Amino acid sequence: EPAMSCSRLRPARSRAAARAVVVTAVAMVAAATVAAPSPLFLPRESRVPGGVAILDLGDGETAPGTVVFNGYRTPVLRSPDGWVALVGIPLDAEPGLQTASWQPPGSEEQRRLEFSVVAKQYAEQRLKVANRRHVEPSSEDLERIAEERKRIDAALGTYPAERQPVFALQAPVAGRRSSSFGLRRYFNDQPRNPHSGMDIAAPTGTPILSPAPGVVTDTGDYFFNGNTVFVDHGQGVVTMYCHLSRIDVKPGDEVDTGTPLGLVGATGRVTGPHLHWGVAVNRALVDPALF
Repeated sequence: EPAMSCSRLRPARSRAAARAVVVTAVAMVAAATVAAPSPLFLPRESRVPGGVAILDLGDGETAPGTVVFNGYRTPVLRSPDGWVALVGIPLDAEPGLQTASWQPPGSEEQRRLEFSVVAKQYAEQRLKVANRRHVEPSSEDLERIAEERKRIDAALGTYPAERQPVFALQAPVAGRRSSSFGLRRYFNDQPRNPHSGMDIAAPTGTPILSPAPGVVTDTGDYFFNGNTVFVDHGQGVVTMYCHLSRIDVKPGDEVDTGTPLGLVGATGRVTGPHLHWGVAVNRALVDPALF
């Protein structure tokens, strides 16, 4: 009987040991899967006014330093093919050769990063605005607009180097794109600046969700933009949300992908309820569709 008991126990111990090995192996695979970094998503490159340029910085082991374009730092990222600078190109950029400045770490010498910008002919749009002040502002309105422009510049020009931006942006609201980025706009037949965001038509009260993790840096009621939220995603990548009927966040709030920012509305200079969604890279407002 003792011998029989032993013979019965040996397979049991073997099965238990085998299960332990399998469980350990599964756990190791799971841990490795969690620890493995996700592939870096880069926006679609488009070297046109309102687009982005991706510039090669080599394949060194450490961060290659800082890159500045038009006075603002650009994101510098490690891609599968090496280090790159992601340069936002303003809508008013002249076609032709453009130059960014690259300063490697520990060096006082700045290198030139040259790239060419190709002309793009954006479509034209003519709109009728009922509120004449939004077309011909009063002197008091112009003073307010000038102060708000400084505030907008500050919100769009931030650069927390420690925060890694996410470039695979989710649509902040479902709806029809009622107006595309870059349109040459006329309000009541008067020419105005090109449209620097994506308009998404949606009913008033539709929730607006953050497209990526970030920090709310400013909110407020602006003359043209209406109720507006700015979210900083890191390294010069900032998104803005305009014409809201309600703001549900405040400066300093940490947000994640899908965090409610507010509700669609028709505040500011509008012809109907919609979300104006802007994406800035090194302060340049670029086409959100590239992300």
